[in-house]
Amino acid sequence: MTKVEDAEQSAGSEKPRPAPMTLMARDDDEDRAGQQEYIDLLKLYEGSFRNIAEGEVIKGTVLKVSSSDVVVDVGYKSEGMIALQEFLDEEGECIVQPGDTVDVLLERTEDRDGHIVLSREKAEKMKIWDEVEKAYDDRKVVIGRVIERIKGGLAVDIGVRAFLPGSQVDVRPVRNLDALRGEELRMRVIKVNKKRGNIVLSRKVLLEEENAEKKKHTLATLEEGKVLRGVVKNITDYGAFIDLGGIDGLLHVTDMSWGRAAHPSDLFKVNDEVDVVVLKFDRETERVSLGYKQLHADPWTAVEERYAPAMRVSGKVVSLTDYGAFIELEPGVEGLIHVSEMSWSKRVKHPSKLLNVGDGVESMVLGVDPQARRISLGLKQIESNPWHQLADTYPIGSKLTGKVRNLTEFGAFVEVEEGIDGLIHISDMSWSKRLKHPSEVLKKGDEVEAMVLNVDPDNQRLSLGLKQLATDVWDEFFENNKVGSVVEGKVVRITNFGAFVELAEGIEGLIHVSEFDDEHGKDKVELKVDEVTSMKIIKLSPSERKIGLSIRALKSDDYEADWEAYGGSGSPEVTLGDHFDHLKNQTE
Repeated sequence: MTKVEDAEQSAGSEKPRPAPMTLMARDDDEDRAGQQEYIDLLKLYEGSFRNIAEGEVIKGTVLKVSSSDVVVDVGYKSEGMIALQEFLDEEGECIVQPGDTVDVLLERTEDRDGHIVLSREKAEKMKIWDEVEKAYDDRKVVIGRVIERIKGGLAVDIGVRAFLPGSQVDVRPVRNLDALRGEELRMRVIKVNKKRGNIVLSRKVLLEEENAEKKKHTLATLEEGKVLRGVVKNITDYGAFIDLGGIDGLLHVTDMSWGRAAHPSDLFKVNDEVDVVVLKFDRETERVSLGYKQLHADPWTAVEERYAPAMRVSGKVVSLTDYGAFIELEPGVEGLIHVSEMSWSKRVKHPSKLLNVGDGVESMVLGVDPQARRISLGLKQIESNPWHQLADTYPIGSKLTGKVRNLTEFGAFVEVEEGIDGLIHISDMSWSKRLKHPSEVLKKGDEVEAMVLNVDPDNQRLSLGLKQLATDVWDEFFENNKVGSVVEGKVVRITNFGAFVELAEGIEGLIHVSEFDDEHGKDKVELKVDEVTSMKIIKLSPSERKIGLSIRALKSDDYEADWEAYGGSGSPEVTLGDHFDHLKNQTE
């Protein structure tokens, strides 16, 4: 049965259905009355058809649901067929059944099969466009889901596809727009063009309006010391911005925790709700400084009662620097193991040679400074000090062998054991040679035998001697020579007060100018460097390692008389000693 037939039956319920157009012979008046009635009825049918126009959204009744189509009656001369897909929900289930009323769009009044062409999907979109236009006119909020990121912003589904520019996403620039995919946002329509199918949205406008209202209320109640609940809006390297309600406050990283906070993101995440206290508020600039750690007790309070010197403590390595390792003893309390306190014997160039971040470590408290918030820790102190055993291992006067590790201007460092060095001072390298640098005797890497001269465990010093293993040439000279002995020597240098003469390797004596030869009693002998000459020993001082020589004494039988005739005050020994002291001061 066609829709036309349905309409005729409907009209016949009120008026008799007219006979077909083949009219029978009647009285003229009756004939004219019947024709008029028939024409009026046809006009009624046609009027019902003309009330439905293409491109119009109309209501229809579901007549039948098949596996592929839904048959809908819209009161036209024929039914419409709509694909079943337009009536499926997200789970693929049909959302209508026979008898349901649905809105559909009349696309065409008749297709090639004589059916009208309907679309529920397009009808829904038409309705949405009407709603969008109304929302634009009335400045109403629309809710949409972000579909994807596109050039310049985001594609948003509000029933139809709309565009949300990147500059309109938030009051602040959003670096990662992809993170908003799938999010539902509240927005306002700022531009709509139905003909072109363009809809432009703005979330920023809505947020600014909402923030302005919140800000007004927040500013009226904001004051220093007040505890507020806010939302983390943004995280930077130096802190986090907290939305207090239309106004943002800065929670600096130093006010986040009493302990170490490497980065604000270690403690907070965007959109976290957090309680904070207002530390400072400038009403003119509307700048707010916030604190989080201030809501919790300071762990450094009474820290001296919990950590006393010489106490052993356990902690975790949280940071390594060139100068040491920071150990977390409890949340908010850290101590420092200085690199010099890590080993008694090993030369630790960097803490990473012994420790790693995250390691559990036991140490000893060396000192506590609550005002500076510092605790000094020692790692080596929990082990025995090998320097205290050194005196037993290497008593004074014993011999040992080691490798020259380093040379300096004042001596050579010899590695006795791993991490334990002894110093051979330059003055303890030779009895006779005047060394300008230790490299004249030793080289780095040399194996050397030395004598232990002194052990100082407290200052971790070990003094060694090289010359003490050799015979003292001065002792031999003093043993084999006496005052009055005649010796030969080579002039090595001449000064304004005399000449130094090398008597043997490493042994020198002084000829004072007053002891030069004076055969004629007027002019003294002029000595030259490298000249070999004979002379007499006139003084020996073993304790001071000084030798007084005289050329004049070789020709004088009465040396004491000649000396007094020279006019010197005191004994010649004292005068020569003074000259030696003068020379020593010059050389030093």
